[in-house]
Amino acid sequence: MIQFLVHEKADNVGVATVDIKSGETAQGLYMDSQEPVEMKALHDIPLGHKIAMGDISTDASVIKYGADIGRVVADIKTGEHVHTHNLKTRRW
Repeated sequence: MIQFLVHEKADNVGVATVDIKSGETAQGLYMDSQEPVEMKALHDIPLGHKIAMGDISTDASVIKYGADIGRVVADIKTGEHVHTHNLKTRRW
């Protein structure tokens, strides 16, 4: 079962298509290549929320659907939940 989707290989986050539990090895799919990917979740990732595909350093950009959606405000490790506690939009 696919539990998260990554729009394209350049994205550094995927989007949960179901609730993912901390410690679970989640099954994902790169939509551009149809390549499967696995990721161990370090936190609970609610449906529709983002999971880090790799380590992302403070001040780096988060890329989702091929677009820069914001700036990292706290280092993010592979498999962590990416949300308002570690990501700020570039709008404000």
